Amino acid sequence: MWPKNPSDALSAGDSSFPPEHHQHSSSSLYSLWLQPLNHKYSPAGNQARADMNPEAQQDVSVSQGIRMMFYMMKPNETSFQTLEEVPDYVKQATPFFISLMLLELVVSWILKGKAPGRLDDALTSMSAGILSRLPSLFSRSIELTTYIYIWENYRLINLPWDSPWTWYLTFLGVDFGYYWFHRMAHEVNIMWAGHQTHHSSEDYNLSTALRQSVFQIYTSWIFYSPLALFIPPSVYAVHLQFNLLYQFWIHTEIINNLGPLELILNTPSHHRVHHGRNRYCIDKNYAGVLIIWDRIFGTFEAENEKVAYGLTHPINTFEPFMVQCHHLVYIWTTFWATPGFFNKFSVLFKGPGWSPGKPRLGLSEEIPEVTGKEVPFSSSVSHLLRIYVVVQFALMLAFYEETFADKAALSQVTLLLRVCFIILTLTSIGFLLDQRPKAAVLETFRCLVFLMLCRFGHLKPFTPSLSFALEIFFSICIAFWGVRSIKQLASGPGK
Repeated sequence: MWPKNPSDALSAGDSSFPPEHHQHSSSSLYSLWLQPLNHKYSPAGNQARADMNPEAQQDVSVSQGIRMMFYMMKPNETSFQTLEEVPDYVKQATPFFISLMLLELVVSWILKGKAPGRLDDALTSMSAGILSRLPSLFSRSIELTTYIYIWENYRLINLPWDSPWTWYLTFLGVDFGYYWFHRMAHEVNIMWAGHQTHHSSEDYNLSTALRQSVFQIYTSWIFYSPLALFIPPSVYAVHLQFNLLYQFWIHTEIINNLGPLELILNTPSHHRVHHGRNRYCIDKNYAGVLIIWDRIFGTFEAENEKVAYGLTHPINTFEPFMVQCHHLVYIWTTFWATPGFFNKFSVLFKGPGWSPGKPRLGLSEEIPEVTGKEVPFSSSVSHLLRIYVVVQFALMLAFYEETFADKAALSQVTLLLRVCFIILTLTSIGFLLDQRPKAAVLETFRCLVFLMLCRFGHLKPFTPSLSFALEIFFSICIAFWGVRSIKQLASGPGK
């Protein structure tokens, strides 16, 4: 589960779905979805302002990159007086994210003879990560903004930013705050509505770590705010990133038991339990880095049988807005269908499995039993369509990255149109993978929109030759999907 949408944390979205009984989620944000830190503050308490020190964005060695991923950096190399000096460690870790994902793929093929997951599920996870980052194009991070405000106006003491004791205290404080955020995100229904996105994947691999919620950051910041009473923002920002980076590598099935480290650290084995929908897995192992919090507060469970991943009631879709919003829709319909003010209040603030007459967190016996015969929801589209979807996703991703890189130079109109095109692309890909009625109509419209945006200068390929090639390619796509659209429309409703 994620304590927040890392894109925001480091910068500065069918009423018939049944309730989810205490699901889980993992928080981590990773390379492609994170935005640089963009706040500057003065240790003396001057007002925070948006800025970024280019000198802080330095390349890292292989040794440093590996140590960043495993929270092994030293206090003397990661302590900074001001927030503007804090490097964007997550951005620097991008090559290591990619390398680990490729390594996982290779090792999985060697050990198991197959990939660690499915293409449709991985694309859906990346789509969720992209959606979770888009709001940061228009607004600042609520986490850092509130943290700096509390620090500047209400701090009780000034701990020295360059003290190893401050560094280690912040490590414990951030991880402790994450544990309680994560736990509440499972035990409070309205928070679970955002958190469930991460758990909706029925695969468990490094791409799952990218499946993030658009809504989660609007509650996660509360659990870190007390640290602002005594921890300098620069120290907090360092550990916020390292806590996230650590959680990336534990989303894998290729690492088994790590021996004595299992007693202290959150490991792939512990986190697999957290992602399970087996009854013994529900509401267990909330840790970010240290599993000791679960051992202390009674939420620890060891991995002792094969884990089935995903929600207790799978959503069976690759459409990104349903992945983000399906539980919010369920809460909305349940809220209005439930009589009584206090019962309505309980729908929002008790557990996902609660209903009148039940305990706060619901009844464990109502959680569907795992039989071992569960088959993950998969798309049945052809191999050619899968290739087409990957190509369109890659093109969208290139424009997405360019939008973040050039956002300061883009007009608000261009920025808004690009975001709309990105959302339209993700939705259309979801429709195609789901084989939705009128998916061809939506894809035809999307390809037309692309050509229009290019014609009016809102989307610009990197070279003129590429621009011409894309125009030809999308024209062919319009012709192909246009014919399919006519057939779909002629076939009548629901076809």
